[in-house]
Amino acid sequence: MTVYNFEVKETDGTEKSLADYQGKVLLIVNTATGCGFTPQYEGLQHLYDQYKDQGFEILDFPCNQFGNQAPGSNAEVAEFCQLKYHTTFQTFGKIDVNGENEDPLYSYLKSAQGGLLNKAIKWNFTKFLVDREGNVIKRYASQTKPEDIAADIEAQL
Repeated sequence: MTVYNFEVKETDGTEKSLADYQGKVLLIVNTATGCGFTPQYEGLQHLYDQYKDQGFEILDFPCNQFGNQAPGSNAEVAEFCQLKYHTTFQTFGKIDVNGENEDPLYSYLKSAQGGLLNKAIKWNFTKFLVDREGNVIKRYASQTKPEDIAADIEAQL
């Protein structure tokens, strides 16, 4: 099993297979538009600009589970990111990353390496690095700045 086995919802509700990203290095992030970590969108966009031509993608999954910090519709969240932070990477529909309505992708991400990685997502901007074969290779806490992940991304590219 890899991340390529999952389908996720785009902002308009249509299904998208993560198999469409085969062969790319992925950074999967649960985000929010009204969070103390929201300025990390700038760093994420910088990473995307720096590595997208080498086969790197960022998959943005807004999540409203932590303090109602991703209010609004899927379209409003995507528009906020594009207008305020000039994001050009893929923003998907809002999901739950913990609990009974947890998205299956996040169940997989949290359990992919076992042990401590099987813990609940603590907050927005938790990041998962996925290699070109679809394997989760590292999890980063919300506090980890995008620029601090650059060396790990380069190692996978």
